[in-house]
Amino acid sequence: MTGALATPRYAGAAAPISDPALGRFIAGMPKSEYHVHLEGTLEAEMKFALAKRNGMALPFADVAAMKASYVYHDLPSFLAIYYDGMKVLQTEADFRDLAYAYLARAASQNVIYAEMFFDPQEHLKRGVPIAAVIGGITRARAEAQAALGIRSQLILCFVRDLSAESAMAALDAALPFKADLVGVGLDSDEAGNPPEKFREHFAKARAHGLKVTAHCDIDQPDTLRNIRTVLTDLNVDRIDHGGNIVQSPELVAIARERGITFTVCPTFSGTLRKRETVPVDVVRAMLDAGLKVTISSDDPAYMGSEYIDDVLIRAVERSKLTREELVLMARYGFEAAWLPQADKDVMIARLEAYVKAG
Repeated sequence: MTGALATPRYAGAAAPISDPALGRFIAGMPKSEYHVHLEGTLEAEMKFALAKRNGMALPFADVAAMKASYVYHDLPSFLAIYYDGMKVLQTEADFRDLAYAYLARAASQNVIYAEMFFDPQEHLKRGVPIAAVIGGITRARAEAQAALGIRSQLILCFVRDLSAESAMAALDAALPFKADLVGVGLDSDEAGNPPEKFREHFAKARAHGLKVTAHCDIDQPDTLRNIRTVLTDLNVDRIDHGGNIVQSPELVAIARERGITFTVCPTFSGTLRKRETVPVDVVRAMLDAGLKVTISSDDPAYMGSEYIDDVLIRAVERSKLTREELVLMARYGFEAAWLPQADKDVMIARLEAYVKAG
């Protein structure tokens, strides 16, 4: 979930690009995606279908009315819409359909590998069993890999503005299914919920062989302190968002030394404004600082239904990205995969073959 939010665009025409050949190059390029919330891919059409299947009434006349309600001005107002929307997810079949729909859409845009977030606390508190949540997503992952060739893994996110006890209960509930998880993350409202609140959770996850990442949303209170904490204290394996790091040369140096990859979502968290006399483009600034950047779609169903290709095309125009930088970020993505090196090498070779052929 993103930090600096604006009124969303709605589904419609594809993102414009001044260089159509570069647009075609983006469409065909093998890609990975690491910062996508499965519940944030719950499109309005699917909400209506799941509500009907589960005998639920929705307070909207139709899809257009629902999408028109996706208006927010900051992270809390976005989260209110986001969490309310996931109430239609009730059964294993619902989670299967949600995950498969995302994977099918990603595969259609040549995403060949994805690591997806999900928020179990929000489902557990509604009485949905963790077995249904993870079981449905895992079934979709297997089916999508077999049918579409897209490989994926699953990251359990702690909802940071819920209690630490709630997060630990969710982790404990999920650990019997740890073979279906690759890591844990940290999302939702950062204000008043610093990463050290989850120190024990990260330690337990690591003890069980899971990787660790954390959201550091842009322009949040204490954002640089929180970035320092995850970098130097909690020693996360990746950082989600994290754009404010460019305001600290010291932290940039630490991140470069550690080889940290940042999963950046420029659709709505692409500009730094606080402490800046002139707004700073996050992707451009991070690349110019020598940081490893990947680009993702975040919560596309609530952000104009723009998935990875549209996000990349808009980033090209906004951040003045070259073809070489697009390839570099794609390579960073495959290098950042939580997979054995041999598997990463295969994906990198596929990217290199595409570039050579193009």
